[in-house]
Amino acid sequence: MPTQIVATAFGGPEVLTAVHEAVPAPGPGEVTVEVRAAGMNPVDHKMYSGTRGQDGSTLPMPVGMEVSGVVTAVGEGARGRAGAISVGDEVIAFRISGGYADAVTVPAGAITPKPSNISFEAAAGLMLTGAAAVHGLIAGGVIGGTTVLVHGVSGGVGLTAAQVAIADGATVVGTASERHHEALRGYGVTPVTYGDGLLERVRDAAPGGIDAALDCVGTDEAVDVSLALVPVPRLAVSIAAFDRAGDGITTVGGGPGADPGVEIKDSARLRLTALVADGKLEVVVAKTFPLSEAADATRLLAGGHAGGKVVLVP
Repeated sequence: MPTQIVATAFGGPEVLTAVHEAVPAPGPGEVTVEVRAAGMNPVDHKMYSGTRGQDGSTLPMPVGMEVSGVVTAVGEGARGRAGAISVGDEVIAFRISGGYADAVTVPAGAITPKPSNISFEAAAGLMLTGAAAVHGLIAGGVIGGTTVLVHGVSGGVGLTAAQVAIADGATVVGTASERHHEALRGYGVTPVTYGDGLLERVRDAAPGGIDAALDCVGTDEAVDVSLALVPVPRLAVSIAAFDRAGDGITTVGGGPGADPGVEIKDSARLRLTALVADGKLEVVVAKTFPLSEAADATRLLAGGHAGGKVVLVP
């Protein structure tokens, strides 16, 4: 019997429980995917932590928004982001519900073909952070020839944003701890260490100036330095510092008052897979866990220092 991980209560990772039940056959416009890898994201835990409300009717709560796998059944009229879907196709499914599972039936519109040059584990970590990265860059007007400062460039969204920007012909300066600097230079990023003196270090690293900034950490330091460097406040974009919106910065994502960017994120999916297929975008997988160890995987993810994507493998 197929396995799915659900949250049976509101709280920490300890509320995650394995349940065993049949996966429904796909109806019209749906497909069933045998999950080879399930991407984990901090928002997964936020959904069942109770910080966003505790509506008991949502329990047991399916967990997980993105997976990669192989199509095993196709409903009538099912078409994905790139057109027709067939049994045997290797795909990415996002944004879905209940991805912590070994099989899922999902709307065909969530399906994007998986590039052949990427593993299932890496593919499962591409879409959520990738869509957020593209949204942030577009909001900041980052195009070829511009210079962008990315705060938290070694993280999931930050590193993806850096690679996408560089592929578009932009120059990237990014803040990170020194242990990540060598790897970041390999991606074409000019790294600087955050902390006291950051403003001066960025100015030294980008003598021609900073055209836009993307904050992926949400600290006052990141916002203050961004505002000191960009030509106008709206070109300082943040996916985390929602409380600083009153300073004129642009906030994007799921926070209060932020631009959700639904259409931008939807259109980003095929762009992201094209960049992967062209060898211009890499997804770093820090660690994989068996599906049965979802709670331990969540604890690692919550620490904030995994060093890449954390992925469940059924």
